[in-house]
Amino acid sequence: MTSTDRNTSPDRSAGPASGPPGTPPDGPRPALPRRAADRLLAFARHPYLDRPDPSYRVRRWPDLIALCFATVFLWSSLTPSLVPRPWYLQGLVGGITATIGYALGSALAWLVRALVSRRPPERFRARCWQAYWLLTPLLTVWLISESARMQRQLRALQGLPPALTWHTPMIALIALGLLLLGLLVARSVRLAAATLIRQLGRLLPRPVAFGVGAVLSTLLVLVGVRDVVFDRGVVDIADRVSAAANGDTKDGIHHPRSRHVSGGPGSLLRWADLGYQGRNFTGSAPTRDDLTAWTGRPARDPVRVYVPSALPAAFEDDRPFAAQARLAVRELERTGAFDRAVLAVAGTTGTGWVDPNVAESLEYMYGGDTAIVAVQYSYLPSWVSFLVDKEKAGQATRALLDAVRARLDTLPADHRPRLVVTGESLGAYAVEASFDSADDLLASTDGALLLGTPNFSPISREIRRDRDPGSPVWRPQYRDGRHIRFAQFPETDLARPDARWEQPRAVYLQNASDPVVWWSPDLLLSRPDWLRRPLGPDITPEIRWFPFVTFWQTSVDMAVSYGVDAPHGHRYGAGSVDGWAAVLPPPGWTAADTARLRTHIGHRPAAY
Repeated sequence: MTSTDRNTSPDRSAGPASGPPGTPPDGPRPALPRRAADRLLAFARHPYLDRPDPSYRVRRWPDLIALCFATVFLWSSLTPSLVPRPWYLQGLVGGITATIGYALGSALAWLVRALVSRRPPERFRARCWQAYWLLTPLLTVWLISESARMQRQLRALQGLPPALTWHTPMIALIALGLLLLGLLVARSVRLAAATLIRQLGRLLPRPVAFGVGAVLSTLLVLVGVRDVVFDRGVVDIADRVSAAANGDTKDGIHHPRSRHVSGGPGSLLRWADLGYQGRNFTGSAPTRDDLTAWTGRPARDPVRVYVPSALPAAFEDDRPFAAQARLAVRELERTGAFDRAVLAVAGTTGTGWVDPNVAESLEYMYGGDTAIVAVQYSYLPSWVSFLVDKEKAGQATRALLDAVRARLDTLPADHRPRLVVTGESLGAYAVEASFDSADDLLASTDGALLLGTPNFSPISREIRRDRDPGSPVWRPQYRDGRHIRFAQFPETDLARPDARWEQPRAVYLQNASDPVVWWSPDLLLSRPDWLRRPLGPDITPEIRWFPFVTFWQTSVDMAVSYGVDAPHGHRYGAGSVDGWAAVLPPPGWTAADTARLRTHIGHRPAAY
C-alpha cells in the first residue's frame, strides 16, 4: 500500500462521525440525539427565554406570574357548577378562564416591575420556572381527573347515569389552545398600538403621541368587537339563520282545521304568516276529541291566538306592539275567546316559543274551555334577544295585556273569563316586565304561572330580595306564602299546611340548578346567595365560587341546561300541571286528577 493510499484511507479509529461525506448514513446519527439531549439539559438548567430585544412583543416568552395566574384559574374552572357539562365545554371554560387569569397576572407583573426596579437573580428565576414545569403538568392531570369524579357525582345527583367520557388530554389541549390564541391576539393588538404610537411620535410630542395612540387603539378595538365581530358577525349570522328557520314548520305540524286558532279557517292571519313558532303553537292544539277522550266528558276546541312579529301589510302601524295587540284582540273576539272560562296571556321566548306543556296542562284541566294568546317580538334565539332587544319582550307583552284587560273591562263582571299570565324563561321576564311590582301582578290578574324566570326579571328579584328571613334564595318564602310560592318539586313544595293559601295565586317553578335563573354579571366579582349554605337539593356540595370563573361556568351551563331531566337545569317537564292546579283549579278538581294529568303530560316527547 502506498503512502498515498494510507493517507487517503478512512480512519476507522476516529468513529463514524469523523467520516467524510458519502460515508454510510448511520454515521452521524448519534450526534442528533446527543444535541437534543444537550439542548434539553440546557433548557432544564435555564427553563425560560429572555427577549433578544425589548421591542419584541409578539415573540416573547410568557411571564411566569401571569402563567401561574392562568394555571390557577384553569384549576379553579375544573370544579363542578350547576349542571353537568361535557369534556369539550370544560376545555372551553378552562381556556377562557385561563386567558382571564393570564391577563390579570400580566397586569400584576407589570405593576410589580413598575414599582420594583430590581430584578430577581437568574438562579432564583430558574428555580421558579423549574418548579412550575415540574409541578404544573402533574397537578393539572390530577385535577382534571378529579373533575371527572365530581362531574359523575353531579350527574348522579341530578338523575343522570354516572357514566362519563372525560378526555383529560383533550381538555388540557383545548384550554391551552384558547390561552395561546388569546395571548396571540392580545400581543398583536399591543404590537399594533405600539406601532401606531411610534408613527404618531414622528408628528407629535411623545406624551401626546402616547395618549392619542392609546385612545385610538382602544376605540378601534371596542368598535371592532362591537360593530364588526358582534353586530355584523354574531348577530347578523344569527339573524340570517333564524330568519330562514322562521319560514319552516316542525315535522308533524299541519295546517289546523279548527276555526278557534290563528291560521285556521276564518283567521285574520294566514297560516304562512305565523312563523315557525306560531305554526307550531297553533298547529299542535289538542282537538275536542282528544280532550273528550281524556276527560270523559264533552269538551271544546281550545282557543289559541298567535300574532307574529312581522304583521301583514293590512295591519302595519307606526306603533308595532300596539298594532299586534289590536290584532290579537280581534282574533280573540273572532274565536270566541271572551266566552271561555280562562283566558291566558303567554309571554314568549326570543324565538316566539310557548311551552306546549304549559298550554296543554291548562287546556286538559279545563276540557278546552280556555283561550291562550301570545305575541312574537323576535325570532332570534333568546340569548341574542337578551343582548339586542330584551326591552321588546316587556313592551310587546305589556301592550297585549293592556289591550286584553281593556276589552275585558267592557264585559259584565260575571261574564268575564278568568285572566291568568304565564311564561317560561325570557317569556317569564316578558310577563314580569309588564307589571310594576308583585302587588301589581296580583291585583291585575287572577293568577300567574312562571317558569325558570331569568335573574334580571324585576318581580322575582324583588321577591328574592324581600323574602322572609331564614328562607333560602333558591326556595324563597314571600309574605308567608299567602299568595306567591316557589317550587322545584311542586307536588310537595307547594303544599304548606301551616300557611294560608289565598287567591289570587302566583306559582314560580324554579329549579335550584337552573343557570338561567342564576346567571348575572354580578357573578364576575360577587359571591351569589345561591352558593351559600344550605345549598339547593340538586347542587353538589363541592361547588365553589371563584371570581370570573363562576361567571363563565354559569354562562356555559346555560348552553347545556337542557341536557338534564326535569326538574333540574332549565327543564320543568310536567310541573306545569301542579302549577295550574295550585293557581286556578277548575271546580271539582282533585289531587287524583292532578296526578293523572301529570302522568299524561309527562309522557309527551321533550318540548324543547
